[in-house]
Amino acid sequence: MDQENDSETIREKLESKIRKALEAIAPEDVAKDPMLTPATNITFGDFQCNAAMTLAKKLKKKPQEVAQEVVQRLEVLDICDPPSVAGPGFINLKFSEPFIQQKLKQKQRDPRLGVPKARNVERVVVDFSSPNIAKEMHVGHLRSTIIGDCICRTLEFRGHDVLRINHVGDWGTQFGMLITYLREAYPSALTTPDALNITDLVAFYKAAKKRFDEDADFKETSRKEVVRLQSGDKETRMAWSLLCEQSRREFQKLYDRLDIKLIERGESFYNAYLHDVVDDLKKAGLLEESDGCQVVMLEGYTNREGKPQPLIVQKSDGGFNYETTDLACVRYRIEQDRGTRLVYVTDV
Repeated sequence: MDQENDSETIREKLESKIRKALEAIAPEDVAKDPMLTPATNITFGDFQCNAAMTLAKKLKKKPQEVAQEVVQRLEVLDICDPPSVAGPGFINLKFSEPFIQQKLKQKQRDPRLGVPKARNVERVVVDFSSPNIAKEMHVGHLRSTIIGDCICRTLEFRGHDVLRINHVGDWGTQFGMLITYLREAYPSALTTPDALNITDLVAFYKAAKKRFDEDADFKETSRKEVVRLQSGDKETRMAWSLLCEQSRREFQKLYDRLDIKLIERGESFYNAYLHDVVDDLKKAGLLEESDGCQVVMLEGYTNREGKPQPLIVQKSDGGFNYETTDLACVRYRIEQDRGTRLVYVTDV
């Protein structure tokens, strides 16, 4: 492997050579920026140097004249074909065929194919896949799973410390309505493992959603069930645990088939941190009350009429919502996971 290329990229080499040529025709304090950019038109080369136009004003010369002076002092034939000047003073640089052949041979012999390790290793939290409990995966989850895994593999290959998180939907309103519905329609599913298969569970979920949308009493009972779940009611937690485990096994079949490695840390994981989010927002003076709810007013966050839209972090019945969970999640990933970079692979 080309050890020199390990510490200095081709672009950095070219910039160093250009800087040396600029300093030969102008004082060092004037000729600092090589202004090297990818070529705007690949027919003229691979890179172009735009420094002559800026330098010409300082030297009170024509840009083309300055560009020719730079080219005469530019020692890049070990990398490029002879440089050329175009237009008002662009210096075009094109990699030579011998240089390209040399680099390809080096990369072919290198087990990393010339991809260097990252210079600054980061702790990267990648949130991907994230299916919903009691539902079957759809193409959006599959897309997120595959793209997320590719991102993780790439970051890991570069040497970053990657935390692969599966933020499954295992909390919230859908469990309140599903548990409420199953208490009436199929109560054994809430006390007996695998009383239903996943397809039946999905069908019951759809029926529960329909009932939730149409029946005000059912909706209210479901919301109370969510509060019981969040507060740790033993019977509700038991039912929730059975439903989660059944879905989890179905998801794992796909992950095993695709060789996907994930750490499951669903919405429920952050339940213990939700009160802290509300308390800290209150201490910071950011919390307001609106219709019995605890809210945060965000600049630029408006409704369809353009009026300020409150961000609810605690509902009037004392329950929490997805926004509260997301805030707790971000805090945990930064403060506890020590993530320096957070990547979210979402559905479209």
